[in-house]
Amino acid sequence: MFTGIIEEIGTVKTIKKGPKSVALTISATKVLEDTKLGDSIATNGVCLTVTSMTKDTFTVDVMHETLKRTAMVTIQTGTKLNLERALTLSTRLGGHMVSGHIDGTGTITSIRQDDIAYWVKIQTKPSMMRYIIEKGSIAIDGISLTVATVEADAFEVSIIPHTKDETTLLSKPLGSLVNLECDLIGKYVEKLLTPETKRQGIDEAFLKKYGF
Repeated sequence: MFTGIIEEIGTVKTIKKGPKSVALTISATKVLEDTKLGDSIATNGVCLTVTSMTKDTFTVDVMHETLKRTAMVTIQTGTKLNLERALTLSTRLGGHMVSGHIDGTGTITSIRQDDIAYWVKIQTKPSMMRYIIEKGSIAIDGISLTVATVEADAFEVSIIPHTKDETTLLSKPLGSLVNLECDLIGKYVEKLLTPETKRQGIDEAFLKKYGF
């Protein structure tokens, strides 16, 4: 689990491509403190496992499923990435509970300045928007942010100067793909409130199970 409070911006040093996967070697310093092989680091919001490391780099494997579902497919050598180590029991929970399991992606469609703040608008599909509510939490490329406005197929967040300086979000050009993780609570509530018949579908096995 993570908090969505970015600790460091890392840089992709090398990309080793497999048939349907990649191994990323990322330069970093702070997130390597107390880190050991097998630990998890949220990399642009994606929970990845450290497979090897040096004093100033770590390597992670990105599987085919992750490449299909996230914006990791757009990463190139030199790409800047938001990094966060997994939380501990003594960590301040300054953001919100983030699993590092990406729900989908969105596209940055506008960035506008409002005094010291910046408003970022992100477009995504309706199946994602059902979990995004005004004043709710969302992780964008691993950054814990508050949803400010909601439309049918887009939402906005407001970025404070500290977040601007400590993350990669405002360095991205319009049209960039970003990773989105919706708040965990809404997804669990929906699953629990969905009738079993809707989750399973009604078929011959279901009818036999209930005596028909």
